[in-house]
Amino acid sequence: MTDAKVARTDRIARPWGTRTPYGPGETWPVRVDSYLADGVDPADVDRWVPSASILHSNGDALDIAVKDGRIVGVRGRAGDRVNHGRLGPKDLFGWQANASPDRLTRPLVRVGGALVETDWDTAMDRVAGRARELLDTQGPSAVGFYTSGQLFAEEYYTLGLIAHAGIGTNHVDGNTRLCTATAAEALKESFGCDGQPGSYADVDHADVIALYGHNVAETQTVLWSRVLDRLAGPNPPALVCVDPRPTPVARAATVHLAPRPGTNLALMNGLLHELFANGWVDAGYVAAHAVGLEDLRTGVERYSPDVVARICDVPADQLREAARLIGTAERLLSTVLQGFYQSHQATAAAVQVNNVHILRGMLGRPGCGVLQMNGQPTAENTRECGADGDLAGFRNWTNKDHVADLARVWNVEPMDIPHYSPPTHAMQMFRYAEDGSLKMLWVSATNPAVSLPELARIRSILAQDRLFLVVQDLFLTETAQLADVVLPAATWAEKTGTFTNADRTVHLSEKAVDPPGEARPDLDILVDFARRLDLRDKHGGPLVPWRTPEEAFESWKECTRGRLCDYTGLSYDKLRGTTGIQWPCNADHPHGTERLYADADFWADPDRCQSYGRDLVTGAPNEPQEYKALNPEGRAILKAADYVPPHELPSADYPLQLVTGRTVYHFHTRTKTARAPQLQAAAPEVWVEVSARDADEAGLREGDLAEVTTPRGTVCARARVTAVRDGVLFLPFHYGYWDTTAGHEPAAAGRAANELTPTDWDAASKQPLFKTAAARIRKVADGAGPAPAPTTAASAPLTPGVAPTEGGAAGEAAEDLPGAGTGGHG
Repeated sequence: MTDAKVARTDRIARPWGTRTPYGPGETWPVRVDSYLADGVDPADVDRWVPSASILHSNGDALDIAVKDGRIVGVRGRAGDRVNHGRLGPKDLFGWQANASPDRLTRPLVRVGGALVETDWDTAMDRVAGRARELLDTQGPSAVGFYTSGQLFAEEYYTLGLIAHAGIGTNHVDGNTRLCTATAAEALKESFGCDGQPGSYADVDHADVIALYGHNVAETQTVLWSRVLDRLAGPNPPALVCVDPRPTPVARAATVHLAPRPGTNLALMNGLLHELFANGWVDAGYVAAHAVGLEDLRTGVERYSPDVVARICDVPADQLREAARLIGTAERLLSTVLQGFYQSHQATAAAVQVNNVHILRGMLGRPGCGVLQMNGQPTAENTRECGADGDLAGFRNWTNKDHVADLARVWNVEPMDIPHYSPPTHAMQMFRYAEDGSLKMLWVSATNPAVSLPELARIRSILAQDRLFLVVQDLFLTETAQLADVVLPAATWAEKTGTFTNADRTVHLSEKAVDPPGEARPDLDILVDFARRLDLRDKHGGPLVPWRTPEEAFESWKECTRGRLCDYTGLSYDKLRGTTGIQWPCNADHPHGTERLYADADFWADPDRCQSYGRDLVTGAPNEPQEYKALNPEGRAILKAADYVPPHELPSADYPLQLVTGRTVYHFHTRTKTARAPQLQAAAPEVWVEVSARDADEAGLREGDLAEVTTPRGTVCARARVTAVRDGVLFLPFHYGYWDTTAGHEPAAAGRAANELTPTDWDAASKQPLFKTAAARIRKVADGAGPAPAPTTAASAPLTPGVAPTEGGAAGEAAEDLPGAGTGGHG
């Protein structure tokens, strides 16, 4: 970098850092962010180890600083296609959790009602022994696996092989069901297969960016920095934001639509109505490359702006203006996340975003793409590798040829792979555990005792004596405290593996330091389990023949050969270059593939599609012959769905609607981020966001203690009065009980948002719904000061005089900026 200048910036106070403006079609400037522990000079670092962030789904490439065998900091990688050197707050500070003194370092087993330390042989013999006993007496359906979005591809692939071909169970899913199941289902419905069509680089070219329920400023800070830099440069894009909260995206938007929760599908139908009504449809593209046009046209005909305005409670003129921007864009980029995925009619709404792009022919070109986003860093890998219930390599479980091909790769008989019914989704697995038919559940790298809906029910299931619960994690989480066996795992930077972000970019994360005590990599634990069960292939060899991550990766590559997610052109050596690489990467695309479907060759042919689709309203699956009749040539599919009201609507007793979500400073249930001092100090305790009108009606002022109640429970939190739409309450879902005196149980009133959320899920994707609970709020006590909510993002207060969220010297990061043409601070 020429004429570079290094500045220090408080990255808690300014999560998105300094602006480096650029224009359409230009290269996003490099800005290298770094943070080192106090007293560590860059010259003192022994070595820099390549990796990427594992605390969000953006996939920011970084190097880990190691000194005297311990992690002392991180820096962004300038040459990587994803972040061009930038890092967000969780990237910069989250690594400190690795060295937390309460890391699990030895296995634990339950003896006389208490968890006590033991050795690995004792713990694994107990796990394998219980699995073998259940297999011999009840069969594979007694065993289930619930994993995460935190492991590496090699580990998910090994887990999928063991569970499907070794154990023979259909009960395999992960907490990605909570964050990304709708993304996968929506892509299957429209394009026949999972896999993001777009690229982060589309931000560089788009003239309109539409964000649907995607608070990118807090969930993917570096991607928002990219958007901010476009907004600060010449010819900035217009932004359309759909979100009931005043997020930074909403505040920057050209048009902000804040619909009533649970009405996203009606809103999308209204936008599509306007595309048809104004002739904003690429008729030639649709005729050549799509099916279902007339059904869609008919399906949205009654959703005029005035009708939608009444359903969604948004001004009709705002809807028309949003449709005009979308309908006249020359290069349209759309992104979707939890505001759609975790809300009523999730898949149906997300599919309509795909419909917009099919109708407008906006796929496969720079600036023209859809990103059905992920919520977790390795969620894409759970879907690819078959650890979320799907079959590995995006194979279709109802296509006997796909099952036979996977059996060939795994060297087992096709009937060894369960495909007699749909894969069991997470919420159904917990129902099976509740009724006693699922008797062993292995939870890895996640915390369902805080993250799943209706927590009182989930705790009662996990605590059952008849359920043998195995938890594989870094800390004694609320879930681990309920386990029969706890296995201490190594984490990011303590092991080697690959993971893939939300725009299909694969990164290699190298081992930088040893794990603490006796903690083991997840891959080693799974391989050990397969060995103790003596799992074999059809020729008598070990079912899991590999021992190292690279050996597992080579096997995974073969599994992807010829599939959309083709990794065969990748290798560990190739991934040790300056940048991550997007799949498909193979002999035809040796440098990766930036955008899918540039040639309109969708993965929807009946012989190779991953799914035959579902009815978007009822979730009923299509039969293979039905799909073949609809789409014999494998075109993109336009699918309509009619809006129906949510199951739980406001009432006299519960007049408000509760939505849950994230803050920029925390990830999932704070297992790691609460152990990073800067992040925890920025958002130390739960709060509830309430509009000025609703606060006034409840007699609440900023900082007062409030009680939020739904038909399922009560949570107490300090009130933050914000510009959230009237009638809506917001609670961050990160806060559980491990760092309270209660340990893992709520006090008289809990603080975990999921004490309040219902057991309900989307008909098509089976993703739980966290954003439509009917609720009420009342004042409990006067506040002694402002709520403990950050002021930097969507939770910004309306009340004047609230001290800004700052990190001070402890939160300062270095920013290595281009010296010429650098814009002002944003």
